[in-house]
Amino acid sequence: MEEIEREIRLSAESRGMSREDARRHARRKQIVCNIITFATVVLIWQLAATAYKSDLLLPPPWKTAKAFFFAVHDPDTLKNLLLTLQRVTVGFGIALCAGMCLGFLMGYSKTAMQLIDPVLGTVRQVPIMAWVPLTIVWFGLGDGPTVFLIAMVGVFPILLNTIAGVQSISADYYNAARTMGAGPWSIFKDVMVPAAMPDILTGMRLALSAGWMSVI
Repeated sequence: MEEIEREIRLSAESRGMSREDARRHARRKQIVCNIITFATVVLIWQLAATAYKSDLLLPPPWKTAKAFFFAVHDPDTLKNLLLTLQRVTVGFGIALCAGMCLGFLMGYSKTAMQLIDPVLGTVRQVPIMAWVPLTIVWFGLGDGPTVFLIAMVGVFPILLNTIAGVQSISADYYNAARTMGAGPWSIFKDVMVPAAMPDILTGMRLALSAGWMSVI
């Protein structure tokens, strides 16, 4: 974000434009680049589909768009999509709660870090597919295994980014808050959470994308 703002400021200074005009120019440039990228991907897709000459292996873009249009109007497809959204939402919620709680604790307390990190570090190295047989044994064939896997792949990005955000907070902020009479809860909600939120949001974005990829 800082690099984008710096680029906008330099562009405005070099072109003699205001900051707002530079932002609008940057947005228009981004839109044009997105259109060019999309058109290039569609063109390559069409050329590859023409070369394969097989709708089974690689259908052309217009047939894919037609199938997508019918799919979004199919009740069964929408029902399955809502079911998947429900599983991702529940798994992501579990990962968010567990990751943030452990992240704040481990980021603030060195003792908690030394006690918990060896266990979590070991669990994090286990491939996600290795959990599949165990989840089926533990939870059966319902939503349980999918929710568990989504939570498992999502908790570590949130956890690690929360720890990084908390540990990056300068000790001066804590000292200033204590000087003004802030208690532990005030320090947590007024210092730790706002300062670590950018890193937490990054972890949430990574966790959400990982959760979608782990839906089975």
